Amino acid sequence: MTGALASDSWDEIAPARSVWLITLADLALLLIGFFVLLQAHREADRSKLLAGLRSGFGTEAPAPVDPMAVARARVDGYAPGSAEADLSATIAWARDVARDGRTVITITGSTAHTGDVDPRTGSAAILAADRSRAVAAALVAQGAVSPDRLILRVAPGQRRAVTLSVGFAGDPPSAAGDSQ
Repeated sequence: MTGALASDSWDEIAPARSVWLITLADLALLLIGFFVLLQAHREADRSKLLAGLRSGFGTEAPAPVDPMAVARARVDGYAPGSAEADLSATIAWARDVARDGRTVITITGSTAHTGDVDPRTGSAAILAADRSRAVAAALVAQGAVSPDRLILRVAPGQRRAVTLSVGFAGDPPSAAGDSQ
């Protein structure tokens, strides 16, 4: 065979460029491309981006978790079958703890074990809901907290009271993507 190279003649052929230089250029282009993608998605809605990633990997959104409680207050003094109580101290307390926009207030209305029911319906759950709703309405009416930062719950059969828990819920959705 004429024109065939011997196995030891490959060493004599010098490459036009160093192999490491080509590899470095590839890495630099990949890095630039990565930063271009980051810049392009800077204004993207975080929840939509996460939903797209979840669907791409075939996973479902995690179940919402309750905010981590950092403080509690209780409204006592309810008469049996009544949803009215003195809320002046509770409103002042809620106004103070709601200054941090990363918190939510969970209002849990409850009733006593027996005999503490709604006079019209005879339902303890409805009376517990009325108590939590009355506290929530008073907080919103007095400007202590906005309605979107309230969670109402019902727990009949515990005690004749309304419990308020302040929980850390994280950054508000409008500020979640802000870097400032």
